[in-house]
Amino acid sequence: MSISLIYNSLIETLFKYKNIVIVSHVNPDGDAIGSSLAFYLFQKHLGLNSKVIIPNDYPNFLSWMPYIQDVIIYDKNQEEAKFLMSEAELFCYLDFNTESRTGLMHNDLCHYNKTPKVLIDHHIGADPSKFEVCYSQTNISSTSEMIAEIIKYHGFENHLDKDIASCILAGMITDTGSFTHSIFSNTFSICGEIISFTNVDYMKIHQNIYDNSTEDRLRLLGFLINNRLTVLNDYNTAYIYASKADLESFNYQVGDTEGVVNYPLSISSVKMSVLITEREGCIRFSFRSKGDFSVNDLAKKYFDGGGHFNAAGGTLYCSLDEAVGKLLSVLPEYKEHLIK
Repeated sequence: MSISLIYNSLIETLFKYKNIVIVSHVNPDGDAIGSSLAFYLFQKHLGLNSKVIIPNDYPNFLSWMPYIQDVIIYDKNQEEAKFLMSEAELFCYLDFNTESRTGLMHNDLCHYNKTPKVLIDHHIGADPSKFEVCYSQTNISSTSEMIAEIIKYHGFENHLDKDIASCILAGMITDTGSFTHSIFSNTFSICGEIISFTNVDYMKIHQNIYDNSTEDRLRLLGFLINNRLTVLNDYNTAYIYASKADLESFNYQVGDTEGVVNYPLSISSVKMSVLITEREGCIRFSFRSKGDFSVNDLAKKYFDGGGHFNAAGGTLYCSLDEAVGKLLSVLPEYKEHLIK
């Protein structure tokens, strides 16, 4: 199906239903929140009735975003979220493509297998057969950029305002690490068009995201780099680990480790960086790479994860020591590619 047919089919589908629920993934990042809010506000422009539900809380550095107060957080408002899901005539899945990525919401969503669903996502692995409309595109910076393209197709002059622009740009900025990875042919041009059309304050958006740390967050970053960073020169790889005790000692809040994985990539010889974080009941991995090394393949094969060529995530259910050991055990398989 051509991209224009997808855009038209998407709008036709939205207008078929009265109650729409937009869902994004567990541990929502800037792209999850940015794309969901932008799509929600776009639907308000169209006169549609929609709600946004996320599985758990968003990082504090996104609390400035327009209409963030309208987002329903499932693990804080389960009664309201479950009611809205039961009333939904259409679900819109944004920034993920498997229901297992919805955390505590997964079991509830399984009750609505027959409810029509729309997918808008830029990750690898979408199954179009599960969706009434499937807009899956992997060669694009973010789901937020996909929302921008939808709105552009239907007319910036009718549907794009500063609030929507702010949400889209926040998603694009965070999912590209301030435009340092996942950049494609149209990434900068669509940003320029959005800024030019709305005159939105790009620098203010950037400052809201990156100049918004607490003292504890900055001290946590310093501690992790000084005490938890290991550089494996034989593999051009670096990893940082953070135990629950480490996080608690710096009064950890959701989002405090956002971006930490990128710092080791500033070392000229490092081709892959890994952040290993101890969470409640599991270990979370964040992978980043430079150049032609695919962390998506590694994450998918060994860490029950995936994502993008140069940025991916994963999860293991084991101890922190076992998680580090797992990473070290698989590196020899990739040594030739990492050191070339």
